[in-house]
Formats: sequence, C-alpha cells, structure tokens
Amino acid sequence: MKEIISTERAPQAIGPYSQAVRSNGLLFCSGQIPLDPATGQLVEGGIEEQTVRVLENLKAVLEAGGASLETVLKTTIFVKDMGDFAKVNEVYGRYFPADPPARATVEAARLPRDVKVEIEALASVE
Repeated sequence: MKEIISTERAPQAIGPYSQAVRSNGLLFCSGQIPLDPATGQLVEGGIEEQTVRVLENLKAVLEAGGASLETVLKTTIFVKDMGDFAKVNEVYGRYFPADPPARATVEAARLPRDVKVEIEALASVE
C-alpha cells in the first residue's frame, strides 16, 4: 500500500510526481529545491540561503508524512558546483547535529529552475 503525502508548507509538485510517498513504514521524499512555498519563487541569496530553504522544505514534507529530520535514514544532495560543498555541508550539519543519516552527494550539471542545491530523503515513519 502506498499513500501520497502533500503539504502546503513546501513547494507544490510541478510535474507528475508527489512531494512524498509513504509505504511500509518508510517515507520517500522527492527532491526539494529552494522555492519559498508561500510565493513559489526562488529564495534570494547564495548557496547557504538556498540550502536552508531546501532543508526547511524537506522538514515540512517529512512532518506531513509522519517523520522528522531525526528519522531520516538517507539523503542525496545534488549540487550545481562541488566547490560549494563545504558551505552546504556546514548548513546541513546544523539540521543533522547528531546521528546523521547516510548520504550521497552528487555534482549535477543542471538542476530544476537552475538552483544550486536539491536534497531528497528516505525516512522511517514512527
């Protein structure tokens, strides 16, 4: 059984996908980009501001699906420029200060809306 998860506290899906899908005690979160859910616009600022917005969007989706940052098992970070990785990592560490999830980081030639960072997650649902 799968359940589609959606929240207005994160940007709405702009294509044929769901913000998240819950199944068998797991929550599969689609990649979040740095869009302000209230305006649908890209947040202003550099990689740090974009990473904060991405993680806040991800947190909202997790909570809507009955999970939290603490129950995240794995993330995948997509960055436009691996040269920004240290800044992304610093912000990311503030959201996962203890027992961080498994993670992969990939440099992508181009991300949706030409953003600098996108993060997806897999979490357990308590």
